[in-house]
Amino acid sequence: MPSDPTAAVRRELLVRQLETWMPAALHRSRRATLALAYAHDDAGSADAALGVVAEYADRLRGRRLTVLVLAGGAADLPARLGPVEAVLPADVAVHLVPGDPGRLPVAVKAAGAAGAPLFSYVDLSAPGPTPPAGESGGGAGGHSGGPDPAVLRAAAGGRPAELLLCAGGDARAGLGAAGFPLVTEVDLVPGGDGPASRIAFGTGFDRSLEAFKDALWAVDEFAGVRYRDPADPAGRLLDIALDPEPGPLRRELLAELTRSGPRTVTELRRYALTSTVYRSSDAVRALTGLLAAGSVTRDPAAGRLGGDVVITAAAAAPPA
Repeated sequence: MPSDPTAAVRRELLVRQLETWMPAALHRSRRATLALAYAHDDAGSADAALGVVAEYADRLRGRRLTVLVLAGGAADLPARLGPVEAVLPADVAVHLVPGDPGRLPVAVKAAGAAGAPLFSYVDLSAPGPTPPAGESGGGAGGHSGGPDPAVLRAAAGGRPAELLLCAGGDARAGLGAAGFPLVTEVDLVPGGDGPASRIAFGTGFDRSLEAFKDALWAVDEFAGVRYRDPADPAGRLLDIALDPEPGPLRRELLAELTRSGPRTVTELRRYALTSTVYRSSDAVRALTGLLAAGSVTRDPAAGRLGGDVVITAAAAAPPA
Protein backbone atom coordinates (compact mmCIF):
# COMPACT_ATOMS: atom_id res chain seq x y z
CA MET A 1 0.00 0.00 0.00
CA PRO A 2 1.42 3.48 -0.84
CA SER A 3 2.70 5.58 2.04
CA ASP A 4 -0.08 7.68 3.58
CA PRO A 5 1.21 10.95 5.09
CA THR A 6 -2.09 11.47 6.92
CA ALA A 7 -1.45 8.28 8.92
CA ALA A 8 1.37 10.02 10.80
CA VAL A 9 -0.96 12.87 11.78
CA ARG A 10 -3.65 10.42 12.94
CA ARG A 11 -1.07 8.56 15.01
CA GLU A 12 0.18 11.73 16.69
CA LEU A 13 -3.39 12.84 17.45
CA LEU A 14 -4.03 9.45 19.05
CA VAL A 15 -0.90 9.73 21.21
CA ARG A 16 -1.64 13.31 22.29
CA GLN A 17 -5.25 12.52 23.17
CA LEU A 18 -4.22 9.44 25.16
CA GLU A 19 -1.76 11.60 27.09
CA THR A 20 -4.75 13.72 28.13
CA TRP A 21 -7.11 10.79 28.76
CA MET A 22 -4.84 8.46 30.75
CA PRO A 23 -4.23 10.61 33.86
CA ALA A 24 -7.88 11.72 34.01
CA ALA A 25 -9.18 8.14 33.65
CA LEU A 26 -6.81 6.77 36.28
CA HIS A 27 -7.77 9.55 38.69
CA ARG A 28 -11.48 9.02 38.14
CA SER A 29 -11.71 5.23 38.41
CA ARG A 30 -9.85 2.11 39.54
CA ARG A 31 -10.47 0.48 36.17
CA ALA A 32 -10.55 1.72 32.59
CA THR A 33 -10.52 0.35 29.04
CA LEU A 34 -8.61 1.40 25.93
CA ALA A 35 -9.98 -0.06 22.68
CA LEU A 36 -8.01 0.13 19.42
CA ALA A 37 -9.84 -1.12 16.32
CA TYR A 38 -8.61 -1.08 12.73
CA ALA A 39 -10.10 -1.98 9.37
CA HIS A 40 -6.54 -2.50 8.11
CA ASP A 41 -3.08 -3.26 9.44
CA ASP A 42 -1.74 -0.35 11.50
CA ALA A 43 0.47 -1.85 14.16
CA GLY A 44 2.35 1.46 14.29
CA SER A 45 -0.43 3.33 16.04
CA ALA A 46 -1.17 0.38 18.33
CA ASP A 47 2.51 0.31 19.29
CA ALA A 48 2.45 4.08 19.91
CA ALA A 49 -0.68 3.75 22.09
CA LEU A 50 0.91 1.03 24.20
CA GLY A 51 3.95 3.27 24.52
CA VAL A 52 1.76 5.94 26.15
CA VAL A 53 0.34 3.31 28.51
CA ALA A 54 3.89 2.32 29.50
CA GLU A 55 4.68 5.94 30.39
CA TYR A 56 1.93 5.89 33.02
CA ALA A 57 2.99 2.60 34.61
CA ASP A 58 3.74 4.28 37.96
CA ARG A 59 0.15 5.56 38.18
CA LEU A 60 -1.41 2.18 37.47
CA ARG A 61 -0.61 0.61 40.84
CA GLY A 62 -3.85 -0.59 42.37
CA ARG A 63 -5.78 0.10 39.17
CA ARG A 64 -6.69 -2.04 36.20
CA LEU A 65 -6.35 -1.01 32.55
CA THR A 66 -7.65 -3.31 29.84
CA VAL A 67 -6.33 -2.75 26.32
CA LEU A 68 -8.23 -4.29 23.41
CA VAL A 69 -6.58 -4.45 19.99
CA LEU A 70 -8.71 -5.44 16.99
CA ALA A 71 -6.91 -5.52 13.66
CA GLY A 72 -8.12 -7.77 10.92
CA GLY A 73 -5.52 -9.26 8.60
CA ALA A 74 -2.50 -8.59 10.85
CA ALA A 75 -1.31 -12.10 11.62
CA ASP A 76 2.06 -10.88 12.89
CA LEU A 77 0.56 -8.29 15.24
CA PRO A 78 1.36 -10.27 18.43
CA ALA A 79 5.02 -10.48 17.46
CA ARG A 80 5.23 -6.79 16.65
CA LEU A 81 3.51 -5.63 19.84
CA GLY A 82 5.33 -8.17 22.02
CA PRO A 83 8.34 -5.98 22.94
CA VAL A 84 6.13 -3.11 24.15
CA GLU A 85 3.68 -5.42 25.90
CA ALA A 86 6.57 -7.08 27.76
CA VAL A 87 7.44 -3.87 29.63
CA LEU A 88 3.88 -3.11 30.74
CA PRO A 89 3.01 -3.61 34.40
CA ALA A 90 0.84 -6.49 35.55
CA ASP A 91 -2.02 -4.00 36.06
CA VAL A 92 -2.38 -3.77 32.26
CA ALA A 93 -4.14 -6.62 30.41
CA VAL A 94 -3.67 -6.56 26.63
CA HIS A 95 -6.08 -8.65 24.56
CA LEU A 96 -5.56 -9.12 20.82
CA VAL A 97 -9.02 -9.77 19.38
CA PRO A 98 -9.34 -11.36 15.92
CA GLY A 99 -11.55 -9.46 13.50
CA ASP A 100 -12.32 -5.98 12.25
CA PRO A 101 -13.90 -2.99 14.07
CA GLY A 102 -17.35 -4.57 13.69
CA ARG A 103 -16.42 -6.83 16.61
CA LEU A 104 -15.88 -3.88 18.95
CA PRO A 105 -19.31 -4.24 20.66
CA VAL A 106 -18.58 -7.87 21.56
CA ALA A 107 -15.03 -7.06 22.70
CA VAL A 108 -15.91 -4.17 25.02
CA LYS A 109 -18.81 -6.14 26.51
CA ALA A 110 -16.54 -9.11 27.22
CA ALA A 111 -14.01 -6.76 28.80
CA GLY A 112 -16.63 -5.30 31.15
CA ALA A 113 -15.94 -1.80 29.89
CA ALA A 114 -19.38 -0.39 30.73
CA GLY A 115 -19.60 1.94 33.70
CA ALA A 116 -15.92 2.96 33.70
CA PRO A 117 -13.73 5.23 31.53
CA LEU A 118 -13.49 4.00 27.94
CA PHE A 119 -11.34 5.49 25.19
CA SER A 120 -11.85 4.03 21.71
CA TYR A 121 -9.77 4.59 18.60
CA VAL A 122 -11.62 3.24 15.56
CA ASP A 123 -9.84 3.52 12.22
CA LEU A 124 -12.11 2.72 9.28
CA SER A 125 -10.02 4.67 6.80
CA ALA A 126 -9.21 3.05 3.49
CA PRO A 127 -7.72 4.22 0.20
CA GLY A 128 -10.12 6.46 -1.65
CA PRO A 129 -11.15 10.11 -1.63
CA THR A 130 -12.93 11.82 1.22
CA PRO A 131 -16.04 13.66 -0.02
CA PRO A 132 -15.75 17.42 -0.60
CA ALA A 133 -16.64 19.72 2.28
CA GLY A 134 -20.35 19.86 2.97
CA GLU A 135 -21.07 16.44 1.45
CA SER A 136 -21.66 13.16 3.23
CA GLY A 137 -19.85 10.15 1.92
CA GLY A 138 -20.45 6.44 1.98
CA GLY A 139 -19.43 4.79 5.20
CA ALA A 140 -16.22 2.91 5.52
CA GLY A 141 -16.35 -0.72 6.39
CA GLY A 142 -19.27 -1.36 4.04
CA HIS A 143 -21.84 0.76 5.89
CA SER A 144 -23.46 2.99 3.28
CA GLY A 145 -24.98 5.35 5.87
CA GLY A 146 -21.71 5.93 7.73
CA PRO A 147 -19.91 4.06 10.52
CA ASP A 148 -21.80 1.11 12.01
CA PRO A 149 -24.16 2.55 14.67
CA ALA A 150 -23.55 -0.53 16.85
CA VAL A 151 -19.82 0.24 16.93
CA LEU A 152 -20.48 3.86 17.86
CA ARG A 153 -22.92 2.88 20.61
CA ALA A 154 -20.38 0.43 22.01
CA ALA A 155 -17.73 3.16 22.06
CA ALA A 156 -20.21 5.44 23.88
CA GLY A 157 -20.81 2.87 26.62
CA GLY A 158 -18.05 4.04 28.94
CA ARG A 159 -18.58 6.34 31.90
CA PRO A 160 -17.20 8.60 30.60
CA ALA A 161 -16.54 7.69 26.97
CA GLU A 162 -14.34 9.23 24.30
CA LEU A 163 -13.98 8.18 20.67
CA LEU A 164 -11.40 9.12 18.06
CA LEU A 165 -12.84 7.93 14.75
CA CYS A 166 -11.16 7.82 11.33
CA ALA A 167 -13.86 7.31 8.71
CA GLY A 168 -14.60 7.99 5.08
CA GLY A 169 -17.30 10.62 5.44
CA ASP A 170 -19.62 12.54 7.75
CA ALA A 171 -19.85 10.99 11.22
CA ARG A 172 -21.13 13.92 13.31
CA ALA A 173 -24.78 12.87 13.28
CA GLY A 174 -23.91 9.24 13.99
CA LEU A 175 -21.74 10.11 16.99
CA GLY A 176 -24.43 12.39 18.35
CA ALA A 177 -27.09 9.70 18.01
CA ALA A 178 -24.79 7.17 19.70
CA GLY A 179 -24.54 9.34 22.82
CA PHE A 180 -21.63 11.75 22.32
CA PRO A 181 -22.93 15.26 23.10
CA LEU A 182 -19.80 17.02 21.80
CA VAL A 183 -18.45 16.15 18.36
CA THR A 184 -15.96 17.74 16.00
CA GLU A 185 -14.67 16.70 12.57
CA VAL A 186 -11.67 17.63 10.43
CA ASP A 187 -10.32 16.47 7.07
CA LEU A 188 -6.59 15.73 6.75
CA VAL A 189 -5.61 16.66 3.21
CA PRO A 190 -2.18 15.52 1.96
CA GLY A 191 -0.21 17.33 -0.71
CA GLY A 192 -0.23 15.86 -4.20
CA ASP A 193 -2.80 13.30 -5.25
CA GLY A 194 -3.11 11.31 -2.02
CA PRO A 195 -6.55 10.65 -0.53
CA ALA A 196 -7.83 12.83 2.29
CA SER A 197 -8.73 11.31 5.65
CA ARG A 198 -11.53 12.48 7.93
CA ILE A 199 -11.22 12.34 11.72
CA ALA A 200 -14.07 12.81 14.19
CA PHE A 201 -13.79 13.13 17.95
CA GLY A 202 -16.67 12.53 20.34
CA THR A 203 -16.73 13.29 24.06
CA GLY A 204 -18.96 14.55 26.85
CA PHE A 205 -16.58 17.14 28.30
CA ASP A 206 -15.68 20.61 27.07
CA ARG A 207 -12.17 20.25 28.44
CA SER A 208 -11.60 17.04 26.44
CA LEU A 209 -12.79 18.76 23.27
CA GLU A 210 -10.49 21.70 24.03
CA ALA A 211 -7.60 19.27 24.55
CA PHE A 212 -8.31 17.64 21.18
CA LYS A 213 -8.38 21.04 19.46
CA ASP A 214 -5.09 22.00 21.15
CA ALA A 215 -3.57 18.73 19.93
CA LEU A 216 -4.98 19.29 16.44
CA TRP A 217 -3.05 22.52 15.97
CA ALA A 218 0.08 21.38 17.83
CA VAL A 219 0.92 18.28 15.77
CA ASP A 220 4.01 18.30 13.59
CA GLU A 221 3.59 18.99 9.90
CA PHE A 222 3.91 15.84 7.81
CA ALA A 223 4.62 15.93 4.07
CA GLY A 224 2.45 18.97 3.42
CA VAL A 225 -0.69 17.67 5.17
CA ARG A 226 -3.24 20.44 5.73
CA TYR A 227 -6.68 20.65 7.37
CA ARG A 228 -10.09 21.28 5.87
CA ASP A 229 -13.21 22.09 7.88
CA PRO A 230 -16.06 19.83 6.64
CA ALA A 231 -18.48 22.61 7.63
CA ASP A 232 -16.79 25.14 5.33
CA PRO A 233 -18.70 25.12 2.01
CA ALA A 234 -15.66 26.62 0.26
CA GLY A 235 -13.42 23.78 1.42
CA ARG A 236 -10.47 26.08 2.16
CA LEU A 237 -7.23 24.36 3.16
CA LEU A 238 -5.53 25.39 6.41
CA ASP A 239 -1.88 25.02 7.29
CA ILE A 240 -1.18 23.26 10.60
CA ALA A 241 0.07 25.97 12.97
CA LEU A 242 -0.14 26.91 16.65
CA ASP A 243 -1.86 30.14 15.53
CA PRO A 244 -4.02 29.04 12.60
CA GLU A 245 -5.02 31.51 9.90
CA PRO A 246 -8.27 33.10 11.20
CA GLY A 247 -9.86 34.04 7.86
CA PRO A 248 -12.15 31.00 7.53
CA LEU A 249 -13.25 31.35 11.15
CA ARG A 250 -14.10 35.01 10.60
CA ARG A 251 -16.36 33.99 7.74
CA GLU A 252 -17.98 31.19 9.75
CA LEU A 253 -18.65 33.45 12.74
CA LEU A 254 -20.10 36.17 10.49
CA ALA A 255 -22.36 33.59 8.83
CA GLU A 256 -23.51 32.39 12.26
CA LEU A 257 -24.30 35.95 13.37
CA THR A 258 -26.25 36.51 10.15
CA ARG A 259 -28.25 33.30 10.71
CA SER A 260 -28.85 33.58 14.44
CA GLY A 261 -28.69 37.26 15.28
CA PRO A 262 -26.60 38.91 18.02
CA ARG A 263 -24.52 36.59 20.19
CA THR A 264 -22.25 37.11 23.17
CA VAL A 265 -18.53 36.50 22.90
CA THR A 266 -19.00 33.48 25.19
CA GLU A 267 -21.58 32.00 22.81
CA LEU A 268 -19.34 32.62 19.80
CA ARG A 269 -16.35 31.06 21.55
CA ARG A 270 -18.43 27.96 22.19
CA TYR A 271 -19.65 27.95 18.59
CA ALA A 272 -16.03 27.97 17.40
CA LEU A 273 -15.22 25.06 19.72
CA THR A 274 -18.19 22.85 18.91
CA SER A 275 -19.02 23.70 15.29
CA THR A 276 -15.69 24.45 13.57
CA VAL A 277 -12.16 23.02 13.52
CA TYR A 278 -10.96 25.96 15.59
CA ARG A 279 -10.45 26.39 19.35
CA SER A 280 -12.60 28.66 21.49
CA SER A 281 -9.61 30.98 22.02
CA ASP A 282 -9.32 31.50 18.25
CA ALA A 283 -12.74 33.18 18.24
CA VAL A 284 -11.39 36.28 19.98
CA ARG A 285 -8.73 36.80 17.29
CA ALA A 286 -11.34 36.30 14.58
CA LEU A 287 -13.79 38.72 16.22
CA THR A 288 -11.05 41.33 16.59
CA GLY A 289 -10.50 41.12 12.84
CA LEU A 290 -14.23 41.39 12.11
CA LEU A 291 -14.51 44.47 14.32
CA ALA A 292 -11.52 46.12 12.64
CA ALA A 293 -13.07 45.46 9.21
CA GLY A 294 -16.45 46.90 10.25
CA SER A 295 -18.17 43.56 9.59
CA VAL A 296 -19.63 43.43 13.11
CA THR A 297 -20.38 45.81 15.96
CA ARG A 298 -20.10 45.32 19.69
CA ASP A 299 -22.05 46.39 22.78
CA PRO A 300 -20.57 47.98 24.82
CA ALA A 301 -18.56 49.74 22.15
CA ALA A 302 -15.37 50.02 24.21
CA GLY A 303 -13.45 47.99 26.74
CA ARG A 304 -12.10 44.46 26.88
CA LEU A 305 -13.64 41.94 24.49
CA GLY A 306 -15.01 39.90 27.39
CA GLY A 307 -17.48 37.07 27.41
CA ASP A 308 -20.59 39.21 28.02
CA VAL A 309 -19.92 41.61 25.13
CA VAL A 310 -22.69 41.28 22.52
CA ILE A 311 -21.59 41.00 18.89
CA THR A 312 -23.94 41.92 16.02
CA ALA A 313 -23.44 41.57 12.27
CA ALA A 314 -23.27 45.02 10.64
CA ALA A 315 -26.32 45.96 8.56
CA ALA A 316 -24.21 45.90 5.40
CA ALA A 317 -21.29 43.83 6.57
CA PRO A 318 -18.12 44.09 4.48
CA PRO A 319 -16.70 40.73 3.44
CA ALA A 320 -14.82 38.97 6.23
